[in-house]
Amino acid sequence: MLNFKKGYVVVFIISVIGLAFIQYQYLKIGLNLAKVQFNNKTGQALQTIKTDLGTKNELTFLMVQAINEDDSHFTLSVDSIQDASRYFLNDFLIDRLLQRGIKTEFVYRLHTNDSTIFLSPGYKTLEEEELKFPVLLSGYLPEAVNKRLVLEIQFEDLNNYFLSQLNGLTIPSLIFIAAIIVVVIWVLRSMYWQKNVIATTNDFINNLTHELKTPVFSIGLATKLLEEKVDEESKSLVGIVREQNERLKVHIDKVLELSGIENKKSVLRLKKQDFYPSLKKLAESFSELSVMEDVDFNYELKGETYWLNCEQNHLANAVGNLLDNAKKYSGSHPVIQLNAYVEEKILYIVVEDNGIGIEKSELKNIFKKFHRIPSGDLHNVRGYGLGLSYVKQVIKLHKGSVSVESDRGKGTKVTIKLPVVEDDKK
Repeated sequence: MLNFKKGYVVVFIISVIGLAFIQYQYLKIGLNLAKVQFNNKTGQALQTIKTDLGTKNELTFLMVQAINEDDSHFTLSVDSIQDASRYFLNDFLIDRLLQRGIKTEFVYRLHTNDSTIFLSPGYKTLEEEELKFPVLLSGYLPEAVNKRLVLEIQFEDLNNYFLSQLNGLTIPSLIFIAAIIVVVIWVLRSMYWQKNVIATTNDFINNLTHELKTPVFSIGLATKLLEEKVDEESKSLVGIVREQNERLKVHIDKVLELSGIENKKSVLRLKKQDFYPSLKKLAESFSELSVMEDVDFNYELKGETYWLNCEQNHLANAVGNLLDNAKKYSGSHPVIQLNAYVEEKILYIVVEDNGIGIEKSELKNIFKKFHRIPSGDLHNVRGYGLGLSYVKQVIKLHKGSVSVESDRGKGTKVTIKLPVVEDDKK
């Protein structure tokens, strides 16, 4: 159990780390794509800016006056003309960038090749060249000032800008990862708690049943001694005690066998053998009991051999459980049919009865341990909800399957399917 717990935890941690790593890789890819897209948009915007600054217009004329420090066309001072040029050029750049879908903080500078700066509001020198986008101007502006001009735009913090563009994917991813972690932790805790409860319950039942075997053995021994000494009139009473004691012994053995199978402590030793004789003997014994108990029982075993990889005692007990159930839940005049046949390398064992049947909604629960139908006349029959659980476990260990068809008031049909193996004698 402890190793399984550690395994679950390790798998969970590795899965979460793997999921986080994959999300991180997707984020990196998204950032790279965003950078490529941003560079393309910026290049297109700069091309538009270069074209617009290459023609004579109000902005370029004002910039020429500011660069040449010429105030002859304005009533303003040179400093005021330069401030106005910076302001209008900044608005112009914002507009052209927005046309390309770029909305982030930037600064710019207009300078010559020898780094003589003409217009530069708040420009900083950065080591990261990828944040700088220079463009060599042509046309009216450089010709009017007779200088080689370069306009350089610098974006202040592109990484935060890119992350903000990816928030629609990043934040939901983090929320979903956190939700998965919470749900898995809750499921694991619930599963471990249930396993602990089941283990504790099984230990209690095992201890109790083992303790009960001693008084059951003592009662059985005492009844045998009494039967030899009591008179004929009292023998019937002693017989009742012995019969009920045997029933109690069967229930105890059934609990121990089922618990052993579930906990892997009692491993079925399957070997290749013919199950036909065991099934026929079981059918004949049940037929003899049916005569005494006024049960209309018929059986038909088609073929002569049923070669299986099986453990005959457990498999016969499983079929016997189905026959006992058919008898117990069949009302006043039980009619039971047992059929067995091989078809397409599958042995079919079918038990049908005309009993009170089972509600459709209850069919999915009937193989659960300790489950009993909580309505109708079924509680008139005493039991512990172990029979069908035992049948399910035994058939599963034989690599077979068991299914139930039933309607309330119309009887029940149980079908066992087991894989047949080749007869070595053929």
